[in-house]
Amino acid sequence: MTTGLDGVRLLVVCLCAGWCNACRDYRGGFAALGARFAAEADFAWIDIEDDADALGELDIENFPTLFIADAGGLRFLGPVTPHAQTAERLVRSAVEGALAAIDDDGLLARVRALAPARSVADGAA
Repeated sequence: MTTGLDGVRLLVVCLCAGWCNACRDYRGGFAALGARFAAEADFAWIDIEDDADALGELDIENFPTLFIADAGGLRFLGPVTPHAQTAERLVRSAVEGALAAIDDDGLLARVRALAPARSVADGAA
């Protein structure tokens, strides 16, 4: 398992909505990506409507939206095309340390609290 200096693994989360067809179509590919990068990162699937209270105000307009963070902070937050190759390039860049930190306004802590219960490795996907 790969961890940062403080023991925090790379976290990759798909922020989705249950009604979103693109998200439903994307879910299998995202789970496969999680299996491919299982040694480097934890993957979770979070429905932003089911977890709205825990997540707080999110301004997500397009799905799927990826959230990528490591021990140094949030590295990516934005919509991606619903193709596993797009997410794979982003995850690979994060694993290589090529993504700069961005301001998260407390979102990182809220997502980290939810992610273990939404892990794609636990069969949630």
